Amino acid sequence: MNGNLQARDALTLSPVIPVVTLDDASDAVPLAQALLAGGLRTIEITLRSPAALAAIRAVAKDAPEMIVGAGTVLNVSDLDAAIAAGARYALSPGASANLLLAAKNAAIPFIPGVATAGEAMQGLDLGYTYFKFFPAEQLGGVAALKGIGAPLAAARFCPTGSITEEKAPAYLALSNVLCVGGSWIASIELIKARDWRAIEANARRAAGLR
Repeated sequence: MNGNLQARDALTLSPVIPVVTLDDASDAVPLAQALLAGGLRTIEITLRSPAALAAIRAVAKDAPEMIVGAGTVLNVSDLDAAIAAGARYALSPGASANLLLAAKNAAIPFIPGVATAGEAMQGLDLGYTYFKFFPAEQLGGVAALKGIGAPLAAARFCPTGSITEEKAPAYLALSNVLCVGGSWIASIELIKARDWRAIEANARRAAGLR
């Protein structure tokens, strides 16, 4: 694994992983610095914009103390590109059989997205233990994860999707949840405004949730 980072390591760096979409790669380093100042040690940069890989590359090079992950990894090409850019781990909103198999031998940890117990069982069969539960709120939220937790005792989750600062503590109280993904910390609006002070304040509150 890259830097010996394991999936569990990535999901226990911070109680909340800021999930961000960057349209301008030049915002990546000041954003990472604001999050670090607020006490968060990792960031998920989603591959939803043309600037995403450059943003990952910038954080890996110029803010190496921030553990940068790549989100919205949809296929093996995305995974390879994220690794080449310097991502330390990768997450997907779901996972195809090809991606699950290829990622087993990847240079970085891969956290596949699941929406059902069946999908989690498929991942467990392939040796995965850590999953992104997405979209969390739309799938039933805390109650759904409680229900999955009983029969799938080995699985651990990072629920993501419409989770707010107010809703996060209930997820974090679950024994099968290691962290949550949240876009409220560094919203698109705050990033466009380059309001690093507000982002730092949001990060500080998020860091104190567990």
